[in-house]
Amino acid sequence: MRKMNIRALVLIGVFSAISYLLMLLNFPLPPFPNFLLVDFSDVPALIAAILYGPLAGVSVELLKNVLNYFMVGSPTGVPVGHIANFMAGITFILPTYYVYHKTKSKKGMLAGLVIGTVVMAVMMSVLNYYVFLPAYTIFLGAPAMSAPETRALVVSAILPFNAVKGAMITIVFMLLFVRLHQWMQKQAATNHA
Repeated sequence: MRKMNIRALVLIGVFSAISYLLMLLNFPLPPFPNFLLVDFSDVPALIAAILYGPLAGVSVELLKNVLNYFMVGSPTGVPVGHIANFMAGITFILPTYYVYHKTKSKKGMLAGLVIGTVVMAVMMSVLNYYVFLPAYTIFLGAPAMSAPETRALVVSAILPFNAVKGAMITIVFMLLFVRLHQWMQKQAATNHA
């Protein structure tokens, strides 16, 4: 058991490093504001969750954001964007993991990814409205947005952006998952034995 724990910790570190590198390859989507960036750093976190459980996936999300904060920094000096990225990641991977874990099938994974996308899009809309957008206003010294302006930004940009981002991650992950499904099932069975 001890050997497996060390192996799991090492692989969580490896997945975190890959996730951090993927986070650096972020890019904007033209119809959305430039501060909303897509990256595929949730893919290694989801693989870690499937192989070693939900805590492993959350650990990868946390470590990649801590690494990114210390290596790249934050425009506010406070890791508001990193906390938002962490919350987006866990609201995506946890529902995906739990739905997949019930079925352990390709259809179950696709259903999990769709549910994860919906949960992430809705939760990030709520969190942006009440927490992240006001925090950016405070830490960047920008003029406060009115409630209707904030609501309009959430509805027109943040909600659809997270839905599109989730769909893009779903496509990339399913392409990998179709090829790695049997290997991942064997690894997960070995890890939980």
